[in-house]
Amino acid sequence: MTAPLTFSPDLAEARASRAPIVALESTIITHGMPFPQNVETAIKVEAAVRDAGAVPATIAVMGGRIHVGLSAEELDRLGQTKDAMKLSRADMAACLVSGRTGATTVAATMIAAHLAGIEVFATGGIGGVHRGAETSFDISADLQELAATPVTVVAAGAKAILDLPKTLEVLETLGVPVIAVGQDELPAFWSRASGLKAPLRMDTAAEIAAAHIMRGRLGLPGGQLVANPIPAAAEIPREVIMPVVEQALAEAASGGISAKAVTPFLLDRLFTLTKGQSLTANIELVLNNARLAARIAAAITSSRAQESH
Repeated sequence: MTAPLTFSPDLAEARASRAPIVALESTIITHGMPFPQNVETAIKVEAAVRDAGAVPATIAVMGGRIHVGLSAEELDRLGQTKDAMKLSRADMAACLVSGRTGATTVAATMIAAHLAGIEVFATGGIGGVHRGAETSFDISADLQELAATPVTVVAAGAKAILDLPKTLEVLETLGVPVIAVGQDELPAFWSRASGLKAPLRMDTAAEIAAAHIMRGRLGLPGGQLVANPIPAAAEIPREVIMPVVEQALAEAASGGISAKAVTPFLLDRLFTLTKGQSLTANIELVLNNARLAARIAAAITSSRAQESH
């Protein structure tokens, strides 16, 4: 039995012609921002992938199928779905057999991308180790997925609401390459700086693509985390955003908010406390990641074509 995948006409054509493809998650649509801004942003991100030379594959679960590539009508419907499940590795099968609509997180998008033969995925930020994880054990399944599933994930680092040093430690333990792009410091989502040195640095899409291919040749499981700094013009400097993050975290703790509810609550509070600046920055970093992911996918495709000759 094969996985229940449905490809859009664009994606079926891209697969047949071996064009570069970039996977895109769907929780940014259902849980990231309100309608219609969510759909407008998704369309912009898809356009950024196309403009940079690849085919976008937004992924979601609908009607018992994993949809790889969404039509304009499907994107619009997803953007207005109020009760979409937020899918990670643990929920995917249950969502498929129940026929519910599900939006894919980093982990679920990686799984679907790998099933579809897509090697590169662009997102905003990955999940990681939450503050206080030494007592709550709240650690995102994204980290284990990066260790297991061979997809290169382009993100602006882990979200700055997390415990970044512990997130880096877990990634190191799991053997996940963490590659900062064009700088020695790990970026921290809204900010270009985190105060942490990145384990690896690469400056070009071609280098990152070559490392992805070499991991496959070595038989290493898992993917790569490409930490791509937010464009300087769009960043919220660390000294500005961190006090706001601390305030939002304190409010979450006092309100007893936990598990999957934490991140949406924090992002909503940050939007309010920064008067919308956090969302503007979020959109810019996702577009930036989409462009880099397209260049990496194109470089992988080019290398594969040369290998086959």
